[in-house]
Amino acid sequence: MQFLDSIIAKARTNRQRIVLAEGEDIRVIKAAQRAQREGIAQCILLGREAPIRRLATTQGLDLADINIEDPATSQYHERYSQQLWGIRQHKGMTLEQAQQQAMDPLCFADLMLRAGEADGSIAGAVYTTGDRVRSALQIVGVKPGFNSVSSFMLMIFEAEHHDPRQTMLFADCALIVDPDAAQLAEIALSTVQSARQFLDTEARVAMLSFSTDGSARHPLVDKVREATRIAREQMPQTAIEGEVQVDAAIVPSVARQKIADSQIDGRANVLIFPDLEAGNIGYKLAQRFGAAKAIGPILQGLNHPANDLSRGCNSDDVYNLIALTAVQSMS
Repeated sequence: MQFLDSIIAKARTNRQRIVLAEGEDIRVIKAAQRAQREGIAQCILLGREAPIRRLATTQGLDLADINIEDPATSQYHERYSQQLWGIRQHKGMTLEQAQQQAMDPLCFADLMLRAGEADGSIAGAVYTTGDRVRSALQIVGVKPGFNSVSSFMLMIFEAEHHDPRQTMLFADCALIVDPDAAQLAEIALSTVQSARQFLDTEARVAMLSFSTDGSARHPLVDKVREATRIAREQMPQTAIEGEVQVDAAIVPSVARQKIADSQIDGRANVLIFPDLEAGNIGYKLAQRFGAAKAIGPILQGLNHPANDLSRGCNSDDVYNLIALTAVQSMS
């Protein structure tokens, strides 16, 4: 069974309520109707009901079982406005401003998630990543014990030439530009927790650098080495290699040459990049030259799953993220 098939099968075992902020976008409507029809999730579309149904009709889509909620007229609007005011009044927000902001579908989706009336929220087909992350931070909030929100890419290696065929997590590829050692260790901790949700094997972590096991001396290497030390203290039962070059992290024969007593033996399935520049370049190289399928970025470190789409997404991308968000929300 391929990776996405296994995720979809898992989502079907316990249908979660997934709210989609951009309910008036045809890509989102198609994906929600498909996910609902196939038993992946109970979908909630936000937006004006008449335009949503009109768009669905043009595509022959039946939305009979899907909840459509208009934030401007919803029975929840006043309660959510009060909730938002309670969260943001210390920042100077008035009740009137909260009432206005709660009519925004992205804000409403995350308030619905915070209130426990949805299990996961999705936006980003129209909203920018900045808007998506800001709303999640302000309303959904950071998970206890964490100081920041990061992201990971699910990298699926299932083409004929991939050996081994596997799914890996790359982090952070979208949010934290230049993490210090403590932040890098926290990214590793978040990503290991995410790996447990999505992979059917134990996480094997590589803290990436241009140095392997002290082969180079530089402050950037020192940062990764210190992050590795912190991460090992926080996760003593997890196999963590660091600092390590990418070839020694993923090629067993190279690992045997470069590392004495390797913890992962060149079989990493979680790659932690030293900064956003390296992470973004790394996943796109794997995607474009290596023909890996890249899904994400998926946010981690939040109280509840609140995920981001690309504005260039298609309905398949939205459908896949519905399934992934549903699985995230199960734990």
